[in-house]
Amino acid sequence: MAVEAISTPDVVDSAHVPALGKTAVEVCDLVKTFDNGAVRALDGVSFAVPEGQLLVIIGLSGSGKSTLLRHLNGLHLPSEGSVTVLEQNVPNLNRTDLRNLRKEVGFVFQQFNIVGRLTCIENVLTGTLGRLKGPRIGASMYKKELRKEAIEQLERVGLAERAWQRTDTLSGGQQQRVAIARTLMQKPKIVLADEPVASLDPEISGQVMDLLVQCCIEDNITVLCSLHQVDLALGWADRLIGLRDGKVVLDTPVDDSIDQQSVMGVYRELDPGGEKRAEYSEGLV
Repeated sequence: MAVEAISTPDVVDSAHVPALGKTAVEVCDLVKTFDNGAVRALDGVSFAVPEGQLLVIIGLSGSGKSTLLRHLNGLHLPSEGSVTVLEQNVPNLNRTDLRNLRKEVGFVFQQFNIVGRLTCIENVLTGTLGRLKGPRIGASMYKKELRKEAIEQLERVGLAERAWQRTDTLSGGQQQRVAIARTLMQKPKIVLADEPVASLDPEISGQVMDLLVQCCIEDNITVLCSLHQVDLALGWADRLIGLRDGKVVLDTPVDDSIDQQSVMGVYRELDPGGEKRAEYSEGLV
């Protein structure tokens, strides 16, 4: 399927790049195919992310957003190209080194991935398991200082008073806040967030994104987040990357010169001949 080019600035505004400029993530000519090459999910994707940047990836469903994020912690391996995260070549890591990398790369999922029968504090404490030895059954098996830290992380997301409440009794927005607290408990250098507010209503979506971004700014965490909601992306991102059919069609800093309409071209569907058919806008505003 042809890809319609979108005019974007060639040079990223330095005001939107962290001062240190050290690279946290670098993807070069990344290709991912499925079904013995019949499906090309990612097609020559290249970009670099400096430490501390808040990068939002937008695009239609099936454009490759989730597939891209899953390459950054080794859940997928590339068919071609390279993926470097925290100066480590991800596809070449052995099991031990990959596990060590994942300690430093948190993941916030669309469906929360928390254990409903556990209390909030127990779920948050699981964020420490990557650096602990042996099994843990119940909050009492964690050190006192870890339990205290878990309460502090719940307080950051506004749920300290529900620390001992079963997580499956919470609303969707509250469950996602528990998931964010668990990720922060991990003490990651990078957070990957795969459509973290897709299943939440618009008002709660804004609150959850505000919490996620604010906590990551406070902790100087690099964020790569996929979103469908362009208004949220423009409100929180330092930089936008747009994917269509596995290709990067937009890469721009977010500043006063960019608005929602100017990035909607990412959501235009193309017919096999490359002509625009329709503009996808459902759920974006």
